[in-house]
Amino acid sequence: MHRDTVFIVDDDASVRDSLSLLLSLRGHATATFASAEDFLAALTPEWRGCVVADIRMPGLSGLELQRQLAERGPKLPLIIITAHGDVTAARQAFLADAVDFIEKPFDGEQLVQAVERALSGLRAPLPAPGRGAAALSAREREVMTLLVKGLHNRRIAEQLGISPRTVEVHKARVMDKLGVRTLVELVRLVDQGQV
Repeated sequence: MHRDTVFIVDDDASVRDSLSLLLSLRGHATATFASAEDFLAALTPEWRGCVVADIRMPGLSGLELQRQLAERGPKLPLIIITAHGDVTAARQAFLADAVDFIEKPFDGEQLVQAVERALSGLRAPLPAPGRGAAALSAREREVMTLLVKGLHNRRIAEQLGISPRTVEVHKARVMDKLGVRTLVELVRLVDQGQV
């Protein structure tokens, strides 16, 4: 394979086919694999491009595939897609230098943009800042800290001695002030030292 290729690794044939069609229509060469093991068995040092991998698959997961690629090479940027996104998985993916972590269902344009960033060597852009961390109250900062640790509203409420509804209000304010839409974006901001 001499041109950049998008390697799609997903155990769901319909997802592989739809992603391959979407990316092909945008001019990208694609190759599909039903498992991380199949991809790794075929992998050669000459391959160029990026990998789009589901996080949950039988056998090796997308995160385990990411680790194997980091150890073995070649250096192929990786985009994680998932229907089961959680803060812990997002943090692991970003710490291992994933280009993006995209939750299903996603807009096709979102994936195309992530692929184009991966092929150009860029990571996912940080969200446009809202009013910023300086505008966070002490309680909002406490809620944010527990959110990025992966705690759910009920658990946060128990730890802080407030109601789950109050946690929801603080969470909404944190997201608004920092200009993020999802917990994944919040984790990325915190992990990259932007907050």
